[in-house]
Amino acid sequence: MKEMRPGLFEYQIAARMKEIHEWGGCEREAYSPIVGAGFNSTVLHYSVLNDQIKDGDVIVIDVGGEYGGYAADITRTLPANGKYSPRQREIYEIVLGAQNAALAKVKPGALLYGPGSLQETVKEYFKTHGHDKEGRTLERYYPHGVSHHLGLDVHDAGDRTRPLEAGMVVTVEPGLYIPEENIGVRIEDDVLVTADGYKLLTERLPRTPDEIEKVMAKGRKQAGQ
Repeated sequence: MKEMRPGLFEYQIAARMKEIHEWGGCEREAYSPIVGAGFNSTVLHYSVLNDQIKDGDVIVIDVGGEYGGYAADITRTLPANGKYSPRQREIYEIVLGAQNAALAKVKPGALLYGPGSLQETVKEYFKTHGHDKEGRTLERYYPHGVSHHLGLDVHDAGDRTRPLEAGMVVTVEPGLYIPEENIGVRIEDDVLVTADGYKLLTERLPRTPDEIEKVMAKGRKQAGQ
């Protein structure tokens, strides 16, 4: 967040994350880094990483290291110039609201998919919050699942229809991807299911747009920009 700026290339952000992970003791990346700027932020599992980051872009950064044999899987969406545009912030806050609604359901017995599940909660949130430029509801721009098991593999073995149990670790990762607006937003966190709810394992990493902009402003100040 502190080093993001227009003019960098997607692969430079990926390289910086690899460096940070290895300095922190990770054996390797848990999966190939995803760094998608502008239109590329709307491409799921984007892996080319050749484009230059432009002023006004949002960048989806989906990266995670492997530590002690266990995988992390984290996504944040950043504004290239340190400030979300009004529309980018609007979409970001809708995705954050959907994530918070899904997180509130995490506890033993909850379902990732199916009736009353985290997935259905996210879809319903997108149906009732915001619109595209044609006035349509936003669930059409949510093409993937809300969660998967996490462990020795980044998409770890496990029945996604099985009720959650204490001790399980899963992701919670809603997203909206609007190609005609060059806006893709995904927020992904890693969650431990506890006896009475959940623990957010990635809580130290800012999630709100205000927190992210604050960190980025600090980085620009330190760099003298």
